[in-house]
Amino acid sequence: MAWFVLVVAGLLEVVWTLGLKYTEGFTRVGPSILTATAIVASMWMLAQAAKTLPIGTAYGVWVGIGVVGATIGGVVLFDEPLNPSRVFFLILLVVSIVGLKVSA
Repeated sequence: MAWFVLVVAGLLEVVWTLGLKYTEGFTRVGPSILTATAIVASMWMLAQAAKTLPIGTAYGVWVGIGVVGATIGGVVLFDEPLNPSRVFFLILLVVSIVGLKVSA
């Protein structure tokens, strides 16, 4: 169950990270509320998962999901570049996340 909570926390990290763009420096109320809610929920879920998972593993997986998701979201939503070196390093990150899960 902790792994499921951790994955959801990571997905919420993607939501709030991408949401930061839409807040325009927290000057837009709706996106700011959604982003702040996602931050709190993501952190709370990370803390719940860390009750049973090693903190280094939980934090690494959480950040990794956030980085991969934010990068893909940036490409899709904000037309950010995706060159071969970014793809290569994202693959390395995913391999590292899987390695952390397998070794936990």
